[in-house]
Amino acid sequence: MLRDPVVGRLGSVIDKLRVQLALGLLGGVLLPTLMLLPYLGDETRAGRGVTYSIVGGTLAIIAATLIVRRVSSFPGTRAFTYILPSFASCYGLVLAGLFLARLEYNRLFLSVSFALSLLIALGTALHIARTVRRCFWLVPFGRTERMREASHVDWVVLTSPVVPSDPNAVIVADLQHDHDDAWAHMLAVAAVTGHAVYHTKVLMESLTGRVSMDHLSENSFGSLLPNLAYVHIKRTIDLLGVVFLLPFLVIPLLVIAMLVKLSSPGPVFFVQERMGHRGVPFRMVKFRTMYVRAKSGSEAARGDAMTANRDLRVTAIGHILRRSRLDELPQIWNIVKGEMSWIGPRPEAIPLSQWYQGDIPFYHYRHIIRPGISGWAQVNQGHVTDLEAVRDKLKYDFYYIKNFSAWLDLLISLKTLRVISNGFGAR
Repeated sequence: MLRDPVVGRLGSVIDKLRVQLALGLLGGVLLPTLMLLPYLGDETRAGRGVTYSIVGGTLAIIAATLIVRRVSSFPGTRAFTYILPSFASCYGLVLAGLFLARLEYNRLFLSVSFALSLLIALGTALHIARTVRRCFWLVPFGRTERMREASHVDWVVLTSPVVPSDPNAVIVADLQHDHDDAWAHMLAVAAVTGHAVYHTKVLMESLTGRVSMDHLSENSFGSLLPNLAYVHIKRTIDLLGVVFLLPFLVIPLLVIAMLVKLSSPGPVFFVQERMGHRGVPFRMVKFRTMYVRAKSGSEAARGDAMTANRDLRVTAIGHILRRSRLDELPQIWNIVKGEMSWIGPRPEAIPLSQWYQGDIPFYHYRHIIRPGISGWAQVNQGHVTDLEAVRDKLKYDFYYIKNFSAWLDLLISLKTLRVISNGFGAR
């Protein structure tokens, strides 16, 4: 995944990984250590567990900084949004590890360490967001017309085949174009001397989070198949996630089921046939959020599969469940059965899938991996119904398949938390 180049002297310094790690460790480890230095080795309450807490705090800061750094390298994301969940998760894992290992830890140290490292990370991210703007040097030959669509970055158009004097210059060119010898030599020299040189198509995918729909797009392995190693690992992660989360979700599931039953006549669950992995239909289950209606004929099936804005069929409790995405929780059962994953393209109702497949080339390709409860299109675009919006959604789905990885799944998980809190894209 591409790291965005930046302009702005101070911002470019702070954007360096080693600087962010140094600032985090300085504020999150050194300062709390100095505060408790008189108590080191002391058996009083203030002195117990400081050593293990220093190690734990150091590991948490390094892990959280690396996670934020990695997920913020994906398009359309700002590190500022993901700092709190990343640091909270890492410190939580450290606390859980110390507790399970029955090692003494100092609550005061870890509390101060978490607060200071979080403030430093938020402060640096805020400064970068306000002062840094991405800049690329563009070779103006071939298919470069789409590059201007990315208006949130600066473009420096090269007028001669000379490597830019800026040592941090990132060059963008249509590498499939037949450049003349002078420009081809310049690109080779730039790459050899350490400049990043990116293909226009790859850069636009990174900036927009979508792939072109002109043709099927191979991944970094040169194949249409997703990362097969991660496919098997992901299935294990899905099952471990169910085992870990289910004990915490049992009570909320029972409460929601009771509220759905009391809200309107009808069953607690809504079961619908959806198009699944490898194009095999399956029965997806979710909490019912609409009033029960008489079954419609085949001509109305496609319309019934869509949910409009302020749809009158949605119940009062249904609006809340849809906004918070809690209506999707019963799909844990589909995960256990191997029909779904926590993260992946959302499965479409059969009538909609058949409609899209008839009108959109390559639509069937999105079934190459298991559908998910949340996905890249859902956290970036939300709910769609018209054909043109579906085309845009498919670009996000194809981007996810092309860049199928644990890091992208982690980013989607963090974005999903934000979607749950603000109800983005719900209907």
